[in-house]
Amino acid sequence: MVLGTAVSGLAATGTAIALDAQGAAPVRWTKCADDVLASIPEPQRARVSCAQHPVPLDHRKPRGERITLALMKSPATDQANRIGSLFLNPGGPGGAGLRYAAYGSSFFQPEVMARFDLIGFDPRGVGRSSPLRCFETQEEADAVFGRMSSIPVTRAEIRDTMRATEDYTDACRRTAGPLLAHMSTEDVARDLDLLRQGVGDRTLNYVGFSYGTLLGATYANVFPHRSRALVLDGNVDPALRTSNGAEYDRQRAQGFELALDAFLKRCDAEGDKCAYSDGDPRAKFDEVRDALRKGPITLPSGEVVTHAGYVGRVTSDLYAPARFKALAAWLQAIYGVLHPSAALSAQEVPAPTPPLANKHGLADVRAGVAGDAEYLADDSYYGVNCTDKPFVRVPELFPALAAKWERESPTFGRQQAAADLLTCASWPVRHPDRYAGPWHRHTPNPVLVVGNYYDPATQYKFSQRMARQLGNARLLTVDAFGHCILGDSAGVDTAVTDYLVNLKAPANGQVFQPNTQPF
Repeated sequence: MVLGTAVSGLAATGTAIALDAQGAAPVRWTKCADDVLASIPEPQRARVSCAQHPVPLDHRKPRGERITLALMKSPATDQANRIGSLFLNPGGPGGAGLRYAAYGSSFFQPEVMARFDLIGFDPRGVGRSSPLRCFETQEEADAVFGRMSSIPVTRAEIRDTMRATEDYTDACRRTAGPLLAHMSTEDVARDLDLLRQGVGDRTLNYVGFSYGTLLGATYANVFPHRSRALVLDGNVDPALRTSNGAEYDRQRAQGFELALDAFLKRCDAEGDKCAYSDGDPRAKFDEVRDALRKGPITLPSGEVVTHAGYVGRVTSDLYAPARFKALAAWLQAIYGVLHPSAALSAQEVPAPTPPLANKHGLADVRAGVAGDAEYLADDSYYGVNCTDKPFVRVPELFPALAAKWERESPTFGRQQAAADLLTCASWPVRHPDRYAGPWHRHTPNPVLVVGNYYDPATQYKFSQRMARQLGNARLLTVDAFGHCILGDSAGVDTAVTDYLVNLKAPANGQVFQPNTQPF
C-alpha cells in the first residue's frame, strides 16, 4: 500500500517493485510538474527532472506500507567526468528541499555542479512527500492557530495559547495517521540511504544546512561506511538536541542574544553607515522592546509594531546580513516614535518587509532561496522536533520556564520557550523510535563542519560541539553574521569544492571571512 501521493513511473510486476542489485528500487526520473517548473529559474527548467520514489513507512517493516518522496535532479554539466549525486537538505525541520537542486549556483562553485548531479528532495511528511497534516482544512487550522500567541506574555495570552496547543496536538492525534509515529531524523536518514541506492551511488555525498546537519550526523553514524563526503553548514548540537530538548532550546535563545548583541555593537561601530548607531543602540533596543510589552507602537507609515512583531522581525533578519541595513532603519523609525527628535525623515522610513520563510526564526531554514513559501501546508516541523527532542510532558511548566528563560535571554527567551517546549509536552507520540547516538562512529573521510561566529539560529559553539562529537571531522570557521555560509565565503567555498570533488579535507581550525560585510 502506498500512502500519500501516488507513485508514478515505477516499473512493477503485479505488486512487486523492481529492485536494483543493492535491494532498493531505482529512482525513475520523469518530467517535473508544471507548477514545480514554474517555481524555478527559467534556465533550469529544461535541465531538471523529477521523481516520486517509494520508501517504507516503517523501516522495521520494509515490505509493509509505503510513502512516496518527491525528488528533483539537476544533472552534472560534465557527465563524462561525473562523480555521482550530491543530496541537499535545507533544514527546518520541515524545509522543503525539492527545488534546491535548481539553485546550485547559490551555494556551490561551478566545478561542484560540473561533477555532481544535484538532488533536492522533500523529506518524509514535508511538502510533496506524503505530507503530515493535522487538519483536513485550512479553516480548521486557522481556528486553532489563531488562538495562539507566538510570544505569549499576559495571563490571557498564556492561557489561550496553552489551550489552543492542546487542541492542536489533539488534532494531530486524530488526523495525522500512521506517519505521525515515523517522523524521526533516523527515519529520514534511512530514506536517504535508499535514495542513494536508488540513484546508483555506492556511497553518499551530502550537504545539509542547519537542522540538515542533524540529518547528516545521523547518517554518518547509522551508515558510517556508506559516507563519502558530508558537508554540514550551520550546525546543531546533536547530543544535546536528542537528549534534552528544553536545554537545547534554552541555549538556542542564548545564541540569538549573542547574534543580536554583535549586530548592535557592529552598528555602533559603523557610525553613519548604520541608521541605528546614534546614541547607544543596545539601550535603545531594550527600551523599545520593553515599551512594546505594554502596548503597540504605530509608525508614521501606519505600520503597527507589536512586541511579537518586533522580536519576530529581528529574529528573522538576523539570519541574513543583507537585511541588516533595512533592519537598522526600521529599528530607528520605531525608536523615533518614542523620541521624536531622533525620528528619521519621511524619505528614510523603511517600508515594512516580510519575514524570511523560517517561521520568524523558529524553523532553521536557510534563508535566501527564491520560491520557498512559509510553512503552511504540513505539520512536519513539530512532527520531527517532538520526535527527536525529548521534553518533560508537563505543559503546566511552561509559564514558569518561559519567565525564567526571559530573565536569562530578555529578547528571545520567551519566544524560544513557546516554540517547542509547550507543543512537544503534549505531542501524541509518547515513545518515539529515534536515534540519539552514539555520535562518534568513524567515517572513511572526515565530515566537513562549517560554522559562523554570529550564527543566531545555531550558535557557533554548536558547530564546535558537532566537530568534537563526530568520530572524524574537520571544523571551518567564518567570522560572519547570518545563518549558514555556503555561497557567501569564497575561502570556504573553495575548500568545500576541493573536499567534495577530490576528497581533500581542509586543515582543521581555519578561520575565513565572508564575501561581504554588513553595512
